Formats: sequence, structure tokens, C-alpha cells
Amino acid sequence: MPQFIHLFDSRMLKRISRAGITPKKVRFADIKGVYCLPVSQSYFKSHQWLRELKRRGVKSIHAAQFKIEDETPVYIGRYNEEHLRVTASEAVEVFEKHKDGLGLEVIVPLKVSSKYITRIYYPNQVLGWRFYPEAKGRKPFCGCRYCNRGQINAYRVITEER
Repeated sequence: MPQFIHLFDSRMLKRISRAGITPKKVRFADIKGVYCLPVSQSYFKSHQWLRELKRRGVKSIHAAQFKIEDETPVYIGRYNEEHLRVTASEAVEVFEKHKDGLGLEVIVPLKVSSKYITRIYYPNQVLGWRFYPEAKGRKPFCGCRYCNRGQINAYRVITEER
């Protein structure tokens, strides 16, 4: 059985451990799903979304590791791009064979019951990327005050653009 990791706000810890993970509305289709990544030998790859999720205002994040059946249909693809419908075991294979796996996401279109959650833990809070996987070392797309409002160290970007 393939195992996946779902990152969530720590304020949801009691609810998820008691009732499981409920699906959220997916951006690209009219389905609901649970966002997750396959468990990988690379800790960074499996937890890559952590920093991007924290950028949206969540103070601390927990991770739930769960298992699903091999033949469960899931969607895999890069964020904001077309996703492919494959089985859970095929999604793990695609994720591992991908050159770096950064920016990929798996969407399970089912509720994950608490009996399938194998563990809940507190991962390292400084892992991952912000904005997009290839952003490190590059200037932002736009340096104006409007686009950078509320961002960490935004004043640095705005003053550099002048």
C-alpha cells in the first residue's frame, strides 16, 4: 500500500486525528480532494510544500502520513498545470522517476479515514521553497509595493527595484 503525506495547520490536529482528512475543493476541476505527496526517501521532496503553506499565514504545520489502496484513483501533476488520473501506486512511481519532483502534487479525491492514518508528526518547519520551486536566487516577477505587500522582507525587494 502506498503511503502519502498531507501537510495541515496544527490547529486541525485534534480534528484530523479523530475524524480523518476531509477533501477540499480542487482548483482545476469540479472535484474535492486531499492534497498530498508520496513518502519518499528524500525528506525534502516529501515535505517540499511546507514553506509555501507557511507563507500563507499558518504559524505551524503538522504532517499526517496515511496509506491508501494501490488501485485507488488519484490525480498527479504540477501545481496549476494539467493533472493526470492514475492509480496511487502509479503516482508514487511517477513521483520517484521525476527528475526532481519539485512542484508536483497528488490529489486523492476521497476522504482519508482516521484508521488509514499511520502517524501524525511535527516536521522541520524550515523545509521547502517559496513562490515556486525554481525561485531560489531569482528576483521576483514584480517588485512593486502592491505585489509584495505582506510578504516577508518585502521592503528589501521594493527598495532594490528603485
